[in-house]
Amino acid sequence: MVGDSEILTASRDAAAPSMDGAAADFAEIAPPPPSPTMLSPTQVQSGPPIEPLVRIVIYDPAQWETFIDEWVSSLKTKYHKVLRYTGANDRGIDVAGFEDKNYLQGVWDNYQCKHYRDAITPGTAWPEIGKMLWYSFRGEFAPPRAYYFVAPRGTGTTLTQYLTTSPALKAALIEAWPKAVADKITATQLIKLEGKFAEYVDAFDFSIFQPVSPREIIEQHRTTQYFITRFGGGLPPRPVVGAPPSDLAEHESVYVARLLAAYADHTKTEVPGLAALKAWKPLEDHFKRQRECFYHAEALRVFVRDKVEPGTFEGLQDEIYHGVADTADSDHADGFERVKAVTQAAQDVLLDGHPLGGSALVKDKRGICHQLANEDRLKWTK
Repeated sequence: MVGDSEILTASRDAAAPSMDGAAADFAEIAPPPPSPTMLSPTQVQSGPPIEPLVRIVIYDPAQWETFIDEWVSSLKTKYHKVLRYTGANDRGIDVAGFEDKNYLQGVWDNYQCKHYRDAITPGTAWPEIGKMLWYSFRGEFAPPRAYYFVAPRGTGTTLTQYLTTSPALKAALIEAWPKAVADKITATQLIKLEGKFAEYVDAFDFSIFQPVSPREIIEQHRTTQYFITRFGGGLPPRPVVGAPPSDLAEHESVYVARLLAAYADHTKTEVPGLAALKAWKPLEDHFKRQRECFYHAEALRVFVRDKVEPGTFEGLQDEIYHGVADTADSDHADGFERVKAVTQAAQDVLLDGHPLGGSALVKDKRGICHQLANEDRLKWTK
């Protein structure tokens, strides 16, 4: 006689798949392959870097607006003036780059920088193109030399094909006009494609309408002071700093005069010029080092000028100033001793928390003291 426990065991065995059946389709999960690069402290803290192209597609409208404002600064070297339209009725104008003082009646380019969740489709572009045609027909502005569509995901495949084939673009727009454009140019008027306006549209140069890929925008943004702050990546390697020029430059006059005064305070003898330093070899050598440090700091200032946000280098100078101010205010035997004490204190200032801290070398820190002397923030003699 078969017991209940034997019956239960038999039923379970019958229900369970055999390794020769469904379970044979499973396999152990293999561990991921090892990384070919060493794990950095930055990656431990923040994870792997996110590519700029990936970042911009998750921006909300406010973040996109800020990004565009930063990017626009890259256009300022290309045009006489770059302005953003802020009125209620933009007439199809967003960011305008003007070649001359004639502005909208001269040679200009238009950048339509709307924030769209998806790639721009023809249905989205038609009203914007329609505004440009209508208001230029009315004489409110001359047609732009170029009209660029800028969006986080760029233009879709269909619109891109139209934008690269102007006859097809014109034909598709005219066909879509009654349903997709006529009632979207103004809030109160139906703009029909007829009469003189139809003739204007037919003769219009549709090749001005062009796509711009997000990658192009990012590469242009890369040339701005805002790229590193927004996307990271750090500063590029610094160029080697050459020796100071043999002749003093005009922007050296203040700190050099203050060094000479400090040397005079030390020797208790007038030091009227650099030639007089030959009588004191240690002072002459000290001056050469200080001048080299000054040019190092100047080279750093120029190096970061177009790579970080405005005020970043000045923030570094402030860090140095606050690190040496007490030393500068303390009592010293003479001005020369004050110079040595202050520049040593500058060398010892920790800059781990400053964005330029990793780029500031000993010569830079000491040289910033002389930049501060140039700005009347540090004095060597009482």
